[in-house]
Amino acid sequence: MKGFRNILCALTPAAEQAAALRRAVSLAENNQASLTVASVIPRFTADYRMPEGGPVSAEMQDRLKAEHLEALESFTAPYRGRLQIRHEVLAGRVFMELIRAVLHNGHDLVIKPAENPGYVERLFGSDDMHLLRKCPCPLWLTKPGEKADYERILAAVDLGTESDEQSDPAFGELDAAILELASSLAVSDFTELHVVHAWDAPAESILRRWNYEPDHHVTRYVEAERERHQRALERARGALRERLGDQTYEYVSPRFHLQRGPASRAVPDAAGNLRADLVVMGTLGRSGIAGLFIGNTAEAILEQLQCSVLALKPAGFVTPVTVADAAD
Repeated sequence: MKGFRNILCALTPAAEQAAALRRAVSLAENNQASLTVASVIPRFTADYRMPEGGPVSAEMQDRLKAEHLEALESFTAPYRGRLQIRHEVLAGRVFMELIRAVLHNGHDLVIKPAENPGYVERLFGSDDMHLLRKCPCPLWLTKPGEKADYERILAAVDLGTESDEQSDPAFGELDAAILELASSLAVSDFTELHVVHAWDAPAESILRRWNYEPDHHVTRYVEAERERHQRALERARGALRERLGDQTYEYVSPRFHLQRGPASRAVPDAAGNLRADLVVMGTLGRSGIAGLFIGNTAEAILEQLQCSVLALKPAGFVTPVTVADAAD
């Protein structure tokens, strides 16, 4: 079962933080993992009229850092009898400093409260989207005021259905990681697990316009597409049972859903209809190429979700951020 060993919980003053910290503490306890709780403060220049990147006012920076460190220690005080918590105050841009902390300290999970900007109808803000695109380890964004115990977890899988066999090994590895992690969380939270795979018949409209026998040919084509995706979902079911073992699989009792429509619409619809508390999904991008670190489908899904998200990157993902990067 998937576990974490080195968790980073990033708290931001503008967001509701209690749910993220509670989740981080629970995961650290269940996984016997180390836990770092961090906040990020801006860099102050020596002269407030100077642009960011100029000489830093060390005195002001140290004073603000001390204040935030004291606030972190006070906020985590109720949990310190349960586990050891490391506190850290970083300075710079939020997403950059968090990614640099991951690279420098080897964190294998980042938990952060979603920004929930009030000026748009979406849960994730600018720093959230930067992290979703560029954070090299799994990223868990918690919904403000979410439940302490989830009732339903949704795992969204792609399954690489360009052919009856996995068309790209990277997609298979990512789907396996999504299912393993979602199953592990379902066991620890005693919650329902729903596995959703979207399918469509993209040539249907063309066949209806141009075929002399539309009903016969279209029906056969659409049914063939549905069966192909159903076979892929059954392979995923079998692989998950093999990975978990019969006893754990029966305990989790995952429910599999074949949802028609483009994934950009089908996954958010399924999450809403099922009242999912958490969506576990991949952010499929072309790793190693600057600016292409999240797939268009994943971005469209994330724009619509109104629940917590746990996002994974494909194997071999390369973040454009480095430890040596300047904070600006």
